[in-house]
Amino acid sequence: MARVSQEHLDARRRQILDGAARCFARNGFHATSMQDVLKEAGLSAGAVYRYFRSKEELIRAIAEDVFGTVRAAFESAARETPPPLPDVVLGRVLGQVFLGPQAMADLDREGFPRLVLQVWAETLRDEELAATLRRGYEVVRDAWTTLVQQYQRSGLMRDDVPADHVARTLVAAVQGFIAQQALFGESGIEVLEDGLRGLMSVPGGNIG
Repeated sequence: MARVSQEHLDARRRQILDGAARCFARNGFHATSMQDVLKEAGLSAGAVYRYFRSKEELIRAIAEDVFGTVRAAFESAARETPPPLPDVVLGRVLGQVFLGPQAMADLDREGFPRLVLQVWAETLRDEELAATLRRGYEVVRDAWTTLVQQYQRSGLMRDDVPADHVARTLVAAVQGFIAQQALFGESGIEVLEDGLRGLMSVPGGNIG
């Protein structure tokens, strides 16, 4: 019997996660059954349960995949000299998450935010998922803190404000943007980019 390649295994895992993501975004986590996921992914129970035993495992895997995409975007920005400013970084990160090669297939800019809200809501009852999100949050916060420190050393940003405070605020801006997308409808990523550029031009901000 021929061995199944890692590429095939990865593609099958992606197929399952994409199907689950579409179901969760469309119907909500609790209204979605594993049978719904099987049907959406077009796979047998045996094929799916080989990778994931429950909806909880699926939603944790989706969250981890998204954070992996975000981490890669930040690592790329941190390697640049000088580093791109916050509006550019956020545009790249959100572009990768919403539209990049690792984005959930067939989820539009409204579907993905709805999925994120489903994940956030589940953290109130699933401690393992909450731990996954906390780890992801710390990765993003640390990445922003590193970038802010680079801005401060370069004179691009005032250095009398703790870098961690700026980092937390930038994370909050993205979280708020995603919530607006989910609750009130689609807005282009450029809205957030423009808003940040406007705030950075306020006298005393020392950016721009």
